[in-house]
Amino acid sequence: MTTQATPAPLRLGLLGAARISEDAVVAPAHELGVRLVAVAARDQDRARAFAEQHGVERTVADYQALVDDPEVEAVYNPLANALHAPWNLAAVAAGKPVLSEKPFAGNAQQAREVRDAAARAGVPVVEAFHQLYHPITARLLELAGNGEIGELQHVEARMLMPPPAPDDPRWSAELDGGGLMDVGCYALHAVRDLAGLRGGEPRVLRAVGGEHPDRPGVDAWLTADLELPGGVSARVESSMTHQDVDFSLRLVGSRGEAYAPNFVKPQQDDRVVLTRLGEDPVVEHLGRRTSYTYMLEAFARLVREGVPMRSDADDAVTTMELVDAVYTAAGMAPRAGAAAPAAG
Repeated sequence: MTTQATPAPLRLGLLGAARISEDAVVAPAHELGVRLVAVAARDQDRARAFAEQHGVERTVADYQALVDDPEVEAVYNPLANALHAPWNLAAVAAGKPVLSEKPFAGNAQQAREVRDAAARAGVPVVEAFHQLYHPITARLLELAGNGEIGELQHVEARMLMPPPAPDDPRWSAELDGGGLMDVGCYALHAVRDLAGLRGGEPRVLRAVGGEHPDRPGVDAWLTADLELPGGVSARVESSMTHQDVDFSLRLVGSRGEAYAPNFVKPQQDDRVVLTRLGEDPVVEHLGRRTSYTYMLEAFARLVREGVPMRSDADDAVTTMELVDAVYTAAGMAPRAGAAAPAAG
């Protein structure tokens, strides 16, 4: 009798010692048996402290050394927004699949450059919209199309959060910051998913926003009205100046509605509340296994088995095109898409 060998663990390298890495890849990697081979940061002391705290096997000298490291099989890129596209391109040039934090690039043109380079090289690059891989997203899409709440009529997607610290990169125009880039893109992707059920993409009708008073060019809040195929209306709200966190998605149908209090981080609140006309609300729980764990599991299958992921490079380009369109409708310039600084 022959026994099938257990596949060797995925070997992941981390660009930077970002806080998001702890939830997005470190904890899921330890759960799934993914090896955290190396981490690079501009500050070597920070890299060493991160590696020691989170079980990363070693540090390397700089970002370029990380993408070139022969033991690194795939790269996770959680750098500041302006550095996503340049270092995604560097990883592609080194032949390394990439799991890139959102937003995929500074703007749609940069996103297309990354997509095209990845296609030429035959290297997958995907965007870390982790919520797509949790059962709560599948359930919401099901409810939007199966008639349980009737015919879909309106969508409300809110991504509101308290202000980051004044020196946070999300407030930096040079680093492609802004509320729509950081949190609003989740809401836009949700609207895109729902539009896809109806055979198309959403159309931006109007948008309005406000800049941070001390950060010209950086949106502190933004509201956009969109239309899905078939005349379904949608409103997207993003803010980095709200008093509380509100990461909710509401689907309004002709015979009721579905409400997810936290569709982006269902590990914190996995409820979907169904309210049908004339009936008491029904609460469904979709599970507290983290969306990040589902995502890293899917990424490992992509790298090892070629199983496609929903948030691939083509999807990322379309999302960035919508981000640019919303900024333009609000009278704000799309992000500049800065080039990478010197490695390190």
